[in-house]
Amino acid sequence: MKRITTTAAALLATTSLATAGGLDRAGNNLGPIFEDGTYAEFSFGSVNPTLSGTDAAIFGGRGTTDVAQGYSQGSFGFKSQINDKLSFALSIDQPYGADVRYQPTGPTTGSVALGGTFASVNSVSFNGTFRYKFENGFSVHGGMRAQTIEANVALAGAAYGPLNGYTASLASDMGFGYHAGVAYERPDIALRVALTYFSEVDHSLSTTENINPGAVTRTNVTTPEALNLDFQTGIAENTLLFGSIRRVDWSSVRVTPAAFGVATAAASPTGTPSSLVGIEDTTSYSLGIGRRFNDKFSGAISVQYEKDGNPLVSPLGPSTGRIGVTVGGTYTHKNMKLTGGINYTKLGDAQAATSNTARASFTGGKSIGVGLKVGYSF
Repeated sequence: MKRITTTAAALLATTSLATAGGLDRAGNNLGPIFEDGTYAEFSFGSVNPTLSGTDAAIFGGRGTTDVAQGYSQGSFGFKSQINDKLSFALSIDQPYGADVRYQPTGPTTGSVALGGTFASVNSVSFNGTFRYKFENGFSVHGGMRAQTIEANVALAGAAYGPLNGYTASLASDMGFGYHAGVAYERPDIALRVALTYFSEVDHSLSTTENINPGAVTRTNVTTPEALNLDFQTGIAENTLLFGSIRRVDWSSVRVTPAAFGVATAAASPTGTPSSLVGIEDTTSYSLGIGRRFNDKFSGAISVQYEKDGNPLVSPLGPSTGRIGVTVGGTYTHKNMKLTGGINYTKLGDAQAATSNTARASFTGGKSIGVGLKVGYSF
């Protein structure tokens, strides 16, 4: 059953390779802290999303071409068993990201409404976690994380009116947060239920905008708090049921550089500045089954779901909701475990909007991700 548990945990990590709610990519995975003994792992994944749309009729109905860019993800984890009750894990991952680029408007190609718009967001998180086990199957875990984030944005096309051509570069900044949780385990039936809270992380990013060339300001950005519920249990001999629920408070996230805020407040009837990011809160679900075939091989399959939200979304993330499936397997040789998985996700249809007005419609979006994880027990 232990090998199936390993496959399930790796498969859950692989599912995060698919485009999820908001800018979410890594899902705040703390898997290594629940491994036995001293353990190290490295994972790598590649994602190829496809997301294309059509301009609204007022802009001529041109196609946008594919605006979603492929990306890669990597993570590392190390866990040390200090004594029978206390353990420590260090992990590094990339929790948030975005890679969206609209082909520039040409004489006959490219979106008239949004051509030339792009967004790039990169982040890295360093997480330290302690876990203390009690005698009754319960344990507590928690720790701190140091997180860096940076972004570059350009707003282009007729849909942006006077902001057509706006650019902003937000330099990398490090912020600090914490996480804390509780778990219950029954090894005889491979049962584990873990609930973990992840705090917000505040950043102050040095920002350069082209509205006021040469001026450097600071943009305050807070990445969202989140709550993860992960569970697994044996349901038959050599068979495991596993899943997760993740809630992220995206609606609290605002990105308003100084000059952008002044310009959008002046254009607003209420004098309220806009945010470059406007994302609804998301709840993501995953449910799967793992099966041990023999001493060396085990496999798993899982389904992921996220409900569609408001169909009017930011052009920097033109989809809402998703449903996907992930298939993976683990090969075990002595102390080494090699896990691979592939994910297919259908992205929900949406309308890219500015000023609460649809500017382009996106349908038929999809994403294909592949992941590989190597784990070694000492």
